[in-house]
Amino acid sequence: MEAFDYILIGLSGYVIVYFIFYKIQERFLFKPEKLPADFQYSYKFPFEEMFFEVDDDDVSINALRFFAAAPPKGLVIYFHGNSRSIKGWGKFSTDFTKHGFDVVMLDYRGFGKSTGKRTERDMKTDFQYVYSKLATLYPEDRIIVYGRSLGSGFAAKIASTNNPAMLIMESPYYSMSRLLQRTLPFLPARFLLRFRLRTNVWLRYVKCPIRIIHGTRDRLISDRASKDLVQIQPENTMLHLIIGGGHNNLQHFPAYHETLEIIMKEAEGVLTHKPHHHDLSTYLTKSPTHRSKY
Repeated sequence: MEAFDYILIGLSGYVIVYFIFYKIQERFLFKPEKLPADFQYSYKFPFEEMFFEVDDDDVSINALRFFAAAPPKGLVIYFHGNSRSIKGWGKFSTDFTKHGFDVVMLDYRGFGKSTGKRTERDMKTDFQYVYSKLATLYPEDRIIVYGRSLGSGFAAKIASTNNPAMLIMESPYYSMSRLLQRTLPFLPARFLLRFRLRTNVWLRYVKCPIRIIHGTRDRLISDRASKDLVQIQPENTMLHLIIGGGHNNLQHFPAYHETLEIIMKEAEGVLTHKPHHHDLSTYLTKSPTHRSKY
């Protein structure tokens, strides 16, 4: 075979790999657990099921609202990672309800009971719709946006286009293109990615305090990502490193819970310096078996 033939074969193989990854990348990025429409959630603490009906697309976003034991200080909107559904993520709500905050966890399109085809644009539209609806139930200056792993980028986007009290990101990535280049450096991430998720860009426009938690032994998303994210708004951002923590086990470390307690107390201080638009206890009630549509 001539040298040209080898080059042609190599280019053909590269194009095939490019095409295959473009088509199947969503399967690598999203690993949903789907639930039947009649699935009944069950927890030992008070909650209600919520449905957000996205007007223009006949899409329903399923969520759970978990209630603090006392009248809430505010709300945490929780964007979970790339796997499972809110059925499994719900247990983490107690990390916030014990500090006096209600929690809303939502499932992305195709996760749990949520419906609709996933695109980055449509998912961002969903999240803004949910945020806007929740901002009618809670004063916006008492909303904290929390994103874990994949959800950290979505959380950053929502915080960048709204005015929550605080943005908290756990194990965030700098951008999806940089994450891909780290794992598959031979592919042109800029042209290949269908979900670019540019956390680094969105973070520039976040006006509230930004707090980041990251494990030092995270093999999936290096803590280098968080260290670089801090540099985008160093005067407004604080990084808390969990020594020895990985990507999926931070909740097993006492240091994580101690750090989260510090951050939540800091959030309370931020809220204290904001005017009280409402007494939340007057219009938020616990409805463990209630199903609401918004």
